[in-house]
Amino acid sequence: MKILSWNVNGLRSVLNKGFLDFLADADPDIICLQEVRALPDQVSIDFPDSYEAYWNPAEKKGYSGTLTLSKPKALSTALGMGKKKHDNEGRIVTTEHETFYLVNVYTPNSQNELRRLDYRTREWDIDFLCYLRKLEKNKPVVFCGDLNVAHKEIDLARPADNTRNPGFTDEEREALDKAVKAGFIDTFREFTQEPDQYSWWSYRAGARARNIGWRLDYFWISPELRPKLQNAFILQEIQGSDHCPVGIELDP
Repeated sequence: MKILSWNVNGLRSVLNKGFLDFLADADPDIICLQEVRALPDQVSIDFPDSYEAYWNPAEKKGYSGTLTLSKPKALSTALGMGKKKHDNEGRIVTTEHETFYLVNVYTPNSQNELRRLDYRTREWDIDFLCYLRKLEKNKPVVFCGDLNVAHKEIDLARPADNTRNPGFTDEEREALDKAVKAGFIDTFREFTQEPDQYSWWSYRAGARARNIGWRLDYFWISPELRPKLQNAFILQEIQGSDHCPVGIELDP
C-alpha cells in the first residue's frame, strides 16, 4: 500500500499545475492533502472514480482545509479531534482502515512573532497527541501531513539562523519528542540519516533551486506497524507547491 501526503498550497492552484497527471503517474492507494483552501463545490475538476474523497474544509473560506483521497473505502471517518476550539479550521481527517487509522493533519503554524505559539504548543499539540493515543486503544495509527515543525537540526538547512523562528522553537520540537516517547516512529528517519532532505522551501531567493529548505512534512506510525513499513520517501522533484509530496509503503 502506497500512501502519500502533500501540502498543496491551494487545491485549485495545484489542479492547474498538473495535479491529476501526478496522481495518475504516482497511483497512490491513498493521498492526504493539506492546505486545500477550497470547498468541494469550488473544485470543478472531478477526481478519478477509483478514489473516495473525504473533505474537511475550514469554516473560513480560502483557509486551511484537509482532504483525503482513498481507493479503499474507509470503514469509518472523523473530522477534527472532537474539540470545538480546534475543529473549525478543517485541520484533521481521520479514516479507519482494516489494520490502522490514518490521520491526515495540517498542524497550525505558530505565525510571525510566534503569535500562535502558546495555542499551538500548550493546547493543540497536547490535545492532538491525546487524540492519537485514544485511537491507538483500538488499532495502530499512521499520522501524516504538514506538521509545521522541523524536528531536529538535520531537518532544516540553517538551524542556527532559525532558532526561535516559527517551526523551529524548542516548544514545537518538544511536541514531537513527546510523540517519540509515546512510541510513534518517524518513518523517513528509519531509512536515512542523510542531511539536505527537505519537503518545503521558501519562494524567496531561489531557495528551492539551492535546496535551502525544511522538512515539515512527515509520516509517523505506531510501533506495531514498523514490521509492515517497507519504505519512506520524499518526492523532491514534484513541483506545484512550496511543499513537495512525501510518502510511505506499507505491507497490507
